[in-house]
Amino acid sequence: MRSEGVARFPFPIEDRIPNFDGAAEAAKKLSETPEFERAEVVKVNPDAPQLPLRTLVVRSGKQLVMSVPRLTDPSCFRLFPRGSHLVPTIQAALSHGVPRPPKDVPHVDLVVAGSVAVGDRGERVGKGGGYADLEFALLAMEGKVDSSTSVATTIHPLQRIPRPLPWTLHDVPLDLVATPSALERVPPVLPRPTGILPEEMSTAVQQAIPWLSAYLSRVLRPGSRTDPPHR
Repeated sequence: MRSEGVARFPFPIEDRIPNFDGAAEAAKKLSETPEFERAEVVKVNPDAPQLPLRTLVVRSGKQLVMSVPRLTDPSCFRLFPRGSHLVPTIQAALSHGVPRPPKDVPHVDLVVAGSVAVGDRGERVGKGGGYADLEFALLAMEGKVDSSTSVATTIHPLQRIPRPLPWTLHDVPLDLVATPSALERVPPVLPRPTGILPEEMSTAVQQAIPWLSAYLSRVLRPGSRTDPPHR
């Protein structure tokens, strides 16, 4: 992306969801889909390349759900005011958004996740922290996302890798991939997680989110599993 001159501020693009030339056009492509048009509640990641899409969500009168970076407290989601004229940055969401724990988030019709790369089967590679997948899992455990929820991303064409990419059971596959010039629908090949897989939770993640262990002890019944069914 750097060598082709399509990377955009903020820099450096490493260790983040990279912003790209044409992000607004990709957002418009996604906004023209039936999934976006019929969605009442849309969860969008707080990264820079998805700012144009967050703006479209708010301006269209839909409910925008954003997450607190790194899920620092149990009220880790923010409901951004509908129809607001504020630019829906993460700072605006933290200042003006309504805090909600996973159980109090409205049912989400469309989830938009930022991507570093996207593979042939809808595999999404992010920054590597696993927070987008964890946010989806938290909402799934509370019934706030389900099989009726579509999952999408907006990327530059260079980020679309024409081969399978690494994938595990806790990863959330994509249904829709929007670029500035095209909209791709991905066949539902990979299963979608329906909750957190405790055996895949690293010690580092649990230590980074102090409230998570207590939350899981309340939500997960002894002996229960959250295996992902096929979509």
